[in-house]
Amino acid sequence: MKYRFLGSSGLLISRITLGTMTFGAPEWGCDEKEAHAILRRFLDAGGNSIDTADVYTAGGSEEILGGFLPGVPREQIVLASKCYFPMGTQPNRYGLSRKHVVASCEASLRRLRTDYLDLYYLHGPDPVTPVEETMRAFDDLVRQGKVRYIGASSMWAWQFIKAQYTADLHGWTRFVSMQNHYNLLVREEEREMIPCCIDQGVGIIPWSPLARGLLAGKRSRHASGESKRAQSDDLAAYYYHRDRDWDIVGRVVEVAERLGVVPAQVAIAWLLHKPGITSPVVGATKIEHLEDAVKALDVRLSEQDMAYLEELYEPRAVLEYS
Repeated sequence: MKYRFLGSSGLLISRITLGTMTFGAPEWGCDEKEAHAILRRFLDAGGNSIDTADVYTAGGSEEILGGFLPGVPREQIVLASKCYFPMGTQPNRYGLSRKHVVASCEASLRRLRTDYLDLYYLHGPDPVTPVEETMRAFDDLVRQGKVRYIGASSMWAWQFIKAQYTADLHGWTRFVSMQNHYNLLVREEEREMIPCCIDQGVGIIPWSPLARGLLAGKRSRHASGESKRAQSDDLAAYYYHRDRDWDIVGRVVEVAERLGVVPAQVAIAWLLHKPGITSPVVGATKIEHLEDAVKALDVRLSEQDMAYLEELYEPRAVLEYS
């Protein structure tokens, strides 16, 4: 395993982050036994960065992690969770108000059976709550020792910089990471967010590096719904499945065959070769998915490979964050 400092912080994280959105999803994810096996293999491979969120399987992902963490040294793991999305139908069970942020953090800590989070994300922008209220709440969690570092996810660059400026203005804790949507099929973050993060010394931890599985190269242009996940994945239909997307997938498969690796390794390796990228979030429902991700660390893409993979990309219409 290789490691990199998270932005300009002194926190070292593995170059692959294990995403746990699949943990506890009965139709398309993995059960607790398989999840624990994946976690053990990740740690045995030298991985330390584990990502979850309260909303993943309605807290089930955190609970599965909470059943695993007591069996390993806590300092071995860089544990991240998130808040923002609804965790119930009652008022104040969503958003980035002080009430919801603090309650969400404390609930995550209980489910995870730990005293602190290494990294706590706001999971998306709140159009209602003043940014001062949100950033002060996150700063308080850091000062209380419940959170070590904070990050943001899935927002416009102007929203991100506004939050950073607010933190700087008041002497509050700044974001050290951005978890954004970035892969070979969605590269709009290259316009502003990625240059912004590089300039500001913020680590980039992209989600969906395999484009909801399309870049694994196991689906065809005319039969994209073979897996249970694909059959129920409305977001994939929103983000992907353009004709040009399938042409890019074809090039990933072609490069993989030439290099003697699998397409997933090429897609992840492409991200690892891009400026500013710290650690892509890779989900896994089977051990072999994790093995492919770890092997991507050793895949070397030439400048010609990178250009060939990127050549067909066409800018998209504005995508709303979900």
